[in-house]
Amino acid sequence: MGKIIAVANQKGGVGKTTTVVSLAAYIGKKRKKVLVIDLDPQGNATSGLGVDKGDIENSTYDVLVNDVPMSDAIVESAAKNVDICPTNINLAGAEVELVSAISREQVLKNSLSEVADEYDFVLIDCPPSLGLLTINALTASSGLIIPIQGEYYALEGLTQLIDTVNIVKKKLNKEIDILGVVLTMFDRRTQLTRQVKEEVEKYFGNKVFKTQIPRNVRLAEAPSHGLAICDYDHNSKGGKAYEALAAEVVKRAK
Repeated sequence: MGKIIAVANQKGGVGKTTTVVSLAAYIGKKRKKVLVIDLDPQGNATSGLGVDKGDIENSTYDVLVNDVPMSDAIVESAAKNVDICPTNINLAGAEVELVSAISREQVLKNSLSEVADEYDFVLIDCPPSLGLLTINALTASSGLIIPIQGEYYALEGLTQLIDTVNIVKKKLNKEIDILGVVLTMFDRRTQLTRQVKEEVEKYFGNKVFKTQIPRNVRLAEAPSHGLAICDYDHNSKGGKAYEALAAEVVKRAK
């Protein structure tokens, strides 16, 4: 079975989706087969990988709520060796509908088990909350990547995330562990960013990836073209940073 990694932080705007899309594309370029599961109702990973949300026949919602096999929802993305289980706004209602489901925290894990062997890596883009969708992602995963913005409120709410991970580890999934923490939107010129880095390293120790992701216009532009940064502007600072991060992730995943 491939390495299943959730990318989560209940704080919005920290670069979760950019991290998922960029890592998937760079890992795919290493001749690894990658599956992205878009578990965020905004569907930004779906469009960021070149899939038109209006053309989706089956989505993550159908997999979780309507018992559609995940293999029937997976489509090819614009990135080499990367498939995606796409989503659209329908997923916003999934949390409510899953509440009454049997083994509601295990629905994604059970669906994913049918296809996981076909991939070297599965990356799950979680919504900016600690609700049932994120719990499903953590229950299905063996690793967790936490993107943290290099800004003032970066560590706010992280205790809640770690508590949630520990509860999942105790009651639902003994395998889950933090694979790494990545600092995003990083500007090493500012004292505040350097202070945040020190605090994050003090809290997470060697779990912090060596690679930091800088603020980069090209990273922000890439999704509007339906391309990952490696296909949009590989030589940009953002592209080079995510290439280095992908190498770290593959190494740690072993």
